[in-house]
Order: sequence, then structure tokens, then C-alpha cells
Amino acid sequence: MVAESVRSRVPLFDGMNRIPGGLMLIPLVLGSIVGTFAPGFLELGNFTTALFKDSALPLIAVLIFATGMQITLKTSGPVLATTGTILLMKSIVPATLVVVLGNIVGIDGVLGVSILALIVTMDNSNGGLWLAFTGRYGDARDRGAYMASAINDGPFFSMLFLGAAGLADIPFTLLLAAVIPLLAGVIVGNLDARWTEVMRPVPNIVIPFFAFALGTGINLGNVVTGGISGLLVGAIATLVTGALAYVGYRWILRRGKQSGIGIASATTAGNAIATPAIIAAADPRFEPYVEVATAQVASAVLVSAVLAPLLAAWVLKRQGGLPSQAEQEQLEHDDSPRL
Repeated sequence: MVAESVRSRVPLFDGMNRIPGGLMLIPLVLGSIVGTFAPGFLELGNFTTALFKDSALPLIAVLIFATGMQITLKTSGPVLATTGTILLMKSIVPATLVVVLGNIVGIDGVLGVSILALIVTMDNSNGGLWLAFTGRYGDARDRGAYMASAINDGPFFSMLFLGAAGLADIPFTLLLAAVIPLLAGVIVGNLDARWTEVMRPVPNIVIPFFAFALGTGINLGNVVTGGISGLLVGAIATLVTGALAYVGYRWILRRGKQSGIGIASATTAGNAIATPAIIAAADPRFEPYVEVATAQVASAVLVSAVLAPLLAAWVLKRQGGLPSQAEQEQLEHDDSPRL
């Protein structure tokens, strides 16, 4: 018996999906609005606070676990190759370029954008948005490459490339803790394919909720404070790292018309907002730049979250890499890499 198609009075879900990364982007923006103008709502306590404010980390952990379940022994090689390529082109190369620029112009930077703001914005990525985008347009090797975000998350790369490597000692246990849910998912998924099927709908379920919770941590006042310079930082970071990630996908991974997927990594993680202060605590030379850099990074977080998925989808569409409706339905039931 064929199930009847479900009709919606208001097509909220389909409407969000028409926007690249919309399943995460729209709740993220809504969360930032609520967090800025109605923070009291988030402090009501009980289930309201638990869901709308404090749910980001546990829900992302569930998504990471579900992502790990799609990684089989057959796809683990491509996943590691994709992870390494993103880490190289989104973190290592951009950070090196910023350091080279700093050696030329000094830590003051250019056009009111300090080297501190540039490197903090460019060397990390928003793992949640990556999972949301690749969940719609990518495959198992793309989603598994979330591990790159687990590695470049936090101040490690920024401090390392700013010459403070001796102070940038991130405990191994924190890195291990970020990867354990993925590894657990890999183990369970390879042992029981039935669990893999049960967990397959997880992205569509959890992404809007953790995106809203992440958005509540973005104060629009700080975005406004960042002003034109913050918009500039976000645009530069997205265009430069997006171009590098595209090159990595096209020439290292040989993904052809799907190379635009890499551009979705050209984002800035929300917790990067705290990185300037962390770096200044390790190296007091950067203390005078913290206030402005923090506002600029806050702007860049929101700008890159909007610009990166839009640019990635535009490139995919232009090069014929967007999956057709039939291919999209197939992707939802088959997570083997597309060649």
C-alpha cells in the first residue's frame, strides 16, 4: 500500500530547505534574535531553557554519533582523505597566509582588521553548519569530515600560528572527547546496520533545534558593533577559505562537479568569539586588539553562516553538482560515496 503524501498548511520545512543550509541558518538567526531581544525567555528554566538554550552540545553529539554510523570500512578511507583536505585548506593554509601577512604589515593588520581578528576568523569552521549542508548535498565522506571541525575548534591553530605554541596546550582529553561520539557511532554502525537505519532521520530532527540554541549565543549588538569591518572580515574569510577548500575538493579529492561542497566549510565557529580573549591571556601583546576583534569575529560568525552555504550551493548549481530529486531521495537511503 502506497503511503499518501503529506500536505502542509504552511510548508515550513520545505521552505527552509529551499534556502541553502536553511535548516540550520533560519533557526540560527531566529535564536540570535531571541537571545538578543528576549533573553528572559531563555531563562524560564525547565524544558524551555533545556531545549532552546542549553541543547546545542548534546544534540550536536547525537548528530555526530549518527554521522559516525554512516562510516563503514569501505568509506573510512575517503572520510579521512576528505578530513585531511579540509583541515589543510581551511585551517593550515589560511593560518599560514595570515601569519605571512602579519610579518609584512604587523599585528595591527589592514583596514582596521587586526591580524588577531583575521586568524581567529579564518582557521576554524562551524561543524554544525557543515553537517547540515553536507547532510543535504554531500555523502558519507563529507559528513564524516566533521572531524576537521573537531580538530580546528578552539584557539589551538590560532595560538600555534601566532607564535604562542608553547602556551597553546589543549589537553588531549578534550580532543578525544570531541571524537568519541563519532568513533562510537562508527563501531555501532558497523556492528548493526539496523541501528544505522533507525538513526538515519536524525539530521532533519536535531539540526533546527541545536541551530536555534547556537544562535542564542550570538548577540546582534556585538554584530552591529563589529560594523563594516566585521562584515569585511566575514566576507574575506568566506571567500579566501572557500576558494582554498574548493581547490582542495577539485584538485586533491578530484570531486569534479561536486567540488562546491568544500566551500560550505568556509565558516567561523560560534565559540571563536571567545578566542581573542584567550589568545590575549596567553600573549599580552594582543590585549589592545581584543575588544574590536571580538566584535568583528561575532559579525563574521553570522556573515559566514549566511554566505558560505549560499556560495557553495551557487557553485554546485552552476557546475551541475546539485543532486536531482531522485538522487536526493537515493542519498537519503544510501550513504555510499557518489563517484
